[in-house]
Amino acid sequence: MIYESDRMKLLTVSTRSIGEVSDCYICRDVNSPGGIMYTVIVVHEHEVVRRILEMFKMSDRTGEGVLVDNFADGENQVLVFPYHRERPLKDFYSGDSLTLAQCEEICTNTILACITSDLPYPILYLLLNGGQLNLASDRSVFFSYEMDLADMDPEIGESECTDVCARILLDILEPKASQKATSYYLLSKKTANGSYDRFTDLYRDITIAATSSEKVSIFKRIKIWFRRYTDNIIGVLFWLSIILGLIALSLLVSRLFLGGNSWFRLLFNTFKTIGTESLLQ
Repeated sequence: MIYESDRMKLLTVSTRSIGEVSDCYICRDVNSPGGIMYTVIVVHEHEVVRRILEMFKMSDRTGEGVLVDNFADGENQVLVFPYHRERPLKDFYSGDSLTLAQCEEICTNTILACITSDLPYPILYLLLNGGQLNLASDRSVFFSYEMDLADMDPEIGESECTDVCARILLDILEPKASQKATSYYLLSKKTANGSYDRFTDLYRDITIAATSSEKVSIFKRIKIWFRRYTDNIIGVLFWLSIILGLIALSLLVSRLFLGGNSWFRLLFNTFKTIGTESLLQ
């Protein structure tokens, strides 16, 4: 079977799943040097196609860098994702053979993989629940993209994805529970309370807890603080730029219509004279 767009000609190499809503294939691009492999999701159902196209168009997370191609093939919609040889986290992770620091590194890399995937949250949720996290030999984490879109809920947001991710991290850290790992107990308590709504909060807690037993440099503390308060800092800078812009505009208007430094004279000379009396005497 071949799926063809303006820039790709995808030849099916293997079939991963066949469903009522979507199929998943591993394909080779015969137009590319060396025949690069891709994960290809073929969507059959018109309503699901509409929802997916709407998600990628309207979401802040557009899948840039992950969604390689997206095109119609007759009545079907074809979504093309990267393909890497799978190393499922659940099969290749062995917490008992790693140090606590190495386990916490894998946790951090898992969160970063979720953040940088840039996929709409309903699709990210499918991947997290579908065991599509992989562990590389250098302890970095990457996604596979095999999924069944029949299970997709378009109402899923960051909160639900963060909760699933937090539970995966708990499983990663569980072998270190006997060491009274701060990261494990903090994560366990906050996950039980449903405290995680954002990946940045999860990343902050893992980072801080993982470094709490060692001396943290001032530079690293500053980086953590900036990660935590990035949104607030951007908001302050936005309003400060507006205020400075208004001041600059008022200076320009005063110079054009009143001449010279009339704005400053108006500001600083207002109370020099009251009635006929000068306050400078």
